[in-house]
Amino acid sequence: MDKAGDGRSKASLGHEEHNHATRSAPIKGRGAVSNPQNRFAHYTVEEFYDGWSEEADTVGPATKLIRETSRNIVSTNKSPDVPFDKSINPYRGCEHGCIYCYARPTHAYWDMSPGLDFESKIIIKPNAPQLLRDTLTKPGYRPSVICIGANTDPYQPTEAKEQSTRRIVEVLQEFRYPFTIITRSGLIRRDLDILVGNGSA
Repeated sequence: MDKAGDGRSKASLGHEEHNHATRSAPIKGRGAVSNPQNRFAHYTVEEFYDGWSEEADTVGPATKLIRETSRNIVSTNKSPDVPFDKSINPYRGCEHGCIYCYARPTHAYWDMSPGLDFESKIIIKPNAPQLLRDTLTKPGYRPSVICIGANTDPYQPTEAKEQSTRRIVEVLQEFRYPFTIITRSGLIRRDLDILVGNGSA
């Protein structure tokens, strides 16, 4: 074994036997509770558990639909940064659960969490098609392109059964009204029959 200048082995100096694990409890007879890398080290190796080695065993909450009777379906904005001034969101909350979603904080307006509540407590407007029809026939209404799904995905899983988005598109087709759709779901293919008929696909 190599010797240090004062006759001690490198092992006795601790060069080969560092334990960098972080401890949470005090060590009897010692003042420190961990053995971190020294600040002059050229590199640091740390263990990190990312969960990929095991399947998730936690079952999330089931989706709950909250039916809301609304008085308005078309939202408007005057932002110079948004390329449309009218939008429709058939659902509030989104089962896709994208962690980066900018719409998460809006669930706080209904006293719900932007976390799991946003993904599992979905607010739906059953009277949306009739509200849209009333809006489009209102005297003085000025038409412009409507964006469907500006906040939450209009083709999220619950749409497969509820068909709220499809019924909204049917009204727009009836009026031959221009619109765009934002979605990450393949469920939109279900509605190609009416989307093509509207000239939107």
